[in-house]
Amino acid sequence: MSSSPVMAGEEVSNTFKYQVDRFADVEILRYKVSGFEDLSLDQKKLVYYLSEAAHAGRDILFDQNCRWNLTVRRTLEAIYKNYSGDKNGAEFIALTEYLKEVWYNNGIHQDYSSDKLKPRFSQEFFVSQVNKLSEKQLHLDKEQTKEGLLKKIVPVIFDPAVLPKRANQAEGEDLLKTSANNYYAGVTQAEAEDFYNKLKDSNDPNPVSFGLNSRLVKENGLILEKIWKVGGLYSPAIEKIIYWLNKALPFAESAQQKAVIEKLISYYKSGSLKEFDEYAILWLKDLNSDIDFVNGFTESYGDPLGLKASWEAIVNFKNREATKRTESISDNAQWFEDHSPIDARFKKETVKGVTAKVITVAALGGDCYPSTPIGINLPNSNWIRRDHGSKSVTIENITEAYDKASQGNGFLEEFVWDDENRERIKKYGFQADNLHTDLHECLGHGSGKLLPGVDPDALKAYGSPMEEARADLFALYYIADPKTVELGLLPDAEAYKAEYYRYVMNGILTQLIRVQPGKNIEQAHMRNRALIGRWLLEKGADDKVIELKQRDGKTFVVINDFRKMRELIGKLLAEVQRIKSEGDYVAARQMIEAYAVKVNPELHKEILSRYEKLNIAPFKGFVNPVLTPVKNDQGEITDIQVSYDEGYVEQMLRYSKEYSTLPNIND
Repeated sequence: MSSSPVMAGEEVSNTFKYQVDRFADVEILRYKVSGFEDLSLDQKKLVYYLSEAAHAGRDILFDQNCRWNLTVRRTLEAIYKNYSGDKNGAEFIALTEYLKEVWYNNGIHQDYSSDKLKPRFSQEFFVSQVNKLSEKQLHLDKEQTKEGLLKKIVPVIFDPAVLPKRANQAEGEDLLKTSANNYYAGVTQAEAEDFYNKLKDSNDPNPVSFGLNSRLVKENGLILEKIWKVGGLYSPAIEKIIYWLNKALPFAESAQQKAVIEKLISYYKSGSLKEFDEYAILWLKDLNSDIDFVNGFTESYGDPLGLKASWEAIVNFKNREATKRTESISDNAQWFEDHSPIDARFKKETVKGVTAKVITVAALGGDCYPSTPIGINLPNSNWIRRDHGSKSVTIENITEAYDKASQGNGFLEEFVWDDENRERIKKYGFQADNLHTDLHECLGHGSGKLLPGVDPDALKAYGSPMEEARADLFALYYIADPKTVELGLLPDAEAYKAEYYRYVMNGILTQLIRVQPGKNIEQAHMRNRALIGRWLLEKGADDKVIELKQRDGKTFVVINDFRKMRELIGKLLAEVQRIKSEGDYVAARQMIEAYAVKVNPELHKEILSRYEKLNIAPFKGFVNPVLTPVKNDQGEITDIQVSYDEGYVEQMLRYSKEYSTLPNIND
């Protein structure tokens, strides 16, 4: 599981330029890879080859998000690269902005809302530009023609009724028929659920994650899986990933890490979910390597059924000094579990294998690029967590980039109720936010247990937001515990209040800037934060623990009693854990639908208006640093250089050229 960033602002640093590009409602930043120069040459080579493997799977995610994404992306890129008209004209500027959005969202649907992007250039302009290009320039597959291309993708781009939602979460609808993602083809929601339910064995103590690495299709009346593996779907991309993983093998830091990479390669070749679990166990037990990575089909947020995983990759190395903080947390994991406010039936008697570290990311790929989580806790398998534990990371050079880029942007002055809370956030915010991520990833996701016989997928479409809420509530409950000060995780007993205010303000108010007018909240992390904030607001109303106040026509969050707020957080954590442990689908649905979906239109309008005046982009993404091998006269690598000069457009076009592994249509 991963946690997402909440807010960020504009670049102000004079020593490192964080801001790279700005378009639509997106700002692109860059991050520093401090400490890379201190790695050994073999470690640098390992980072480089793993980074190439992280980029090699880029096309997979585009195709997973929608069948037509690769065709649309390549067509837009061909127009952009070959355009000979006035590049200051409104139509070309609008097409360029749309292309930048497609890159950012890894397809034609907005990442957070799942709604289809709206082009601001005309259909006539698009068609005329396509007609000026040759079939070679358009990179058409052998069976494609220019006429056939236009017939297919013009409605995909311009007709709002065609593929309107990447992943539909609306209650009462067939979630597969109304979703544009490419995880299913020709099957209904009921057919898919029935297919996977028949595969499950309730008596198996170590069940594989059925459906994780496949597309479920109906062909000739039969329902079957097309596995993502060598020789199966996405084979050309997976073969390239394996090529770079093999390059990395000689530079593994230990026999344990070498075994991890070899098992991942074997899994990519076989597609066996049993091998995936074996890889996951080897990966989480590799605790001594400085260099680490994630590469594969991992998170299931993009599937409305919560089964199929998007492809993602991260390459990183340990931040040794900051890791002392997370080691302190993991060393005390049993204490936190024992003192949790949840029912004793749902607590782990013995917490196993909880490890955590702070990392410096060196490359982002797939579903972690350009928008990235700030923390990760894996594996997701409940039985592996139960028997072997989990490994957590906080990506501090990403949180640092967000923090540095947001200083002085006016956000706190506009949305925080008073000077006391503003100064507290300025003083403790970065430290408290990082600790929240540490607790969320290291302990939150790894805490609690399912009751015997409970299906890990019992909460279905509500599973992801409920799991994120569970981890956030755990972190919020314990960040206010005196234990955090005792362990030196926070400087004093006031620091947690910065995170309480920031979190609830975001969940109730400011995250609404990421929602289009008239739309519901769709994304799992946003639903999680809305659920927590709104539930606390409702349950704390009688004692005015937390309330909304108006001043000069503006709405603010006011927390009157931080300690009572913590008590409420404990009560909500207990209920969310019960729902998870018992697999109570009805209660999960009621809670999410009641607190986490609908948006107050008047409040929404107000927040959007206030935010617009600040001129801050609500969404943030990153370009990767460029890692370049330095070779001697014999062709041997003598160093890996890091450059931060590449722009957003330049990087995206280069990636499309160098890592274009899949055909336009992948059946």
